Amino acid sequence: MKSEYVLGIDTSNYKTSVAVTDRDGNIICDRRILLKVRQGEKGLRQSDALFQHIKNLPQLIEETMSTHRYDFAAVAYSSRPRPMEDSYMPVFLAGEGYGKAIAAALRIPALDFSHQEGHIEAIKAFSSLKDRKELLACHFSGGTCEVLRVTDNGRGYDIDIVGGSKDISFGQVIDRAGVSLGMAFPAGEEMDRIATDTEKTADVLTPVRSHHGWVNLSGIDTQMRRATSDMYIADAQPVIKELFVRIADAVAAMVRQCAEKTGISDVIMAGGVTASRFMRERAGRSFDDMGINVQFGDGALSQDNAAGVALLGGRVLWR
Repeated sequence: MKSEYVLGIDTSNYKTSVAVTDRDGNIICDRRILLKVRQGEKGLRQSDALFQHIKNLPQLIEETMSTHRYDFAAVAYSSRPRPMEDSYMPVFLAGEGYGKAIAAALRIPALDFSHQEGHIEAIKAFSSLKDRKELLACHFSGGTCEVLRVTDNGRGYDIDIVGGSKDISFGQVIDRAGVSLGMAFPAGEEMDRIATDTEKTADVLTPVRSHHGWVNLSGIDTQMRRATSDMYIADAQPVIKELFVRIADAVAAMVRQCAEKTGISDVIMAGGVTASRFMRERAGRSFDDMGINVQFGDGALSQDNAAGVALLGGRVLWR
């Protein structure tokens, strides 16, 4: 019997994730546990996140194994944030350790990729751009705000940063505002729901200017916190909507400028921020007017997941 499946593991600063993909690139299993953050806090220390991953992984792996009987050909895991030599975060040691141990016990290959490559593959593999050798990828998440020139190297991806934020990320701006208003961390989904469902828009935030694909976000972060410092969530809804307007418009400008300077008009959107329904609708209309081919993909696969690294493992084995 042929080995038909790849087990994927990803241990980010937000979620513990385990997935199974098959030889044909189908996602057979996708399980995730959101890491717990104390009310009022805006994230986790690496040591705390690592501890939670070590607790969560046995549960996810047991649930995954009990659902089906898998004949694994390899274990794929994320070992670092980016596909670069000096890229390192302790939080990925949990997935790396479990991945290597499972592979050794089953006597199958252990294949390591970066978290960022997993994000890209999770969207690209199910898009009309799946066979493109080169494209642009926006990675907008809680800790990352980058526009990337992505080149398929046959195993994973070579990446050059061609735009993004020079300070904090879109996700940080959104989460900080939400937590300051009393929301649980991460606050992106609740903030997005409010922005989408609110009719009125405030006029207290200045537009985010993009220069050659680069932005600074500390200014709008400060403005947002000042504007909502004495507000309850119900009172802040028009300001929240305005924040998402400013972010969506900044994303559209960044992508347009990066497309112009690289000559690449095919773009995929990855990372939790790109799961925003508000941003997809507003920025999507702008991209249509620009003639840029931007693909958002499945919102669930935009967020942190192990499916992307599992799919990359399948590419190595069966491409």
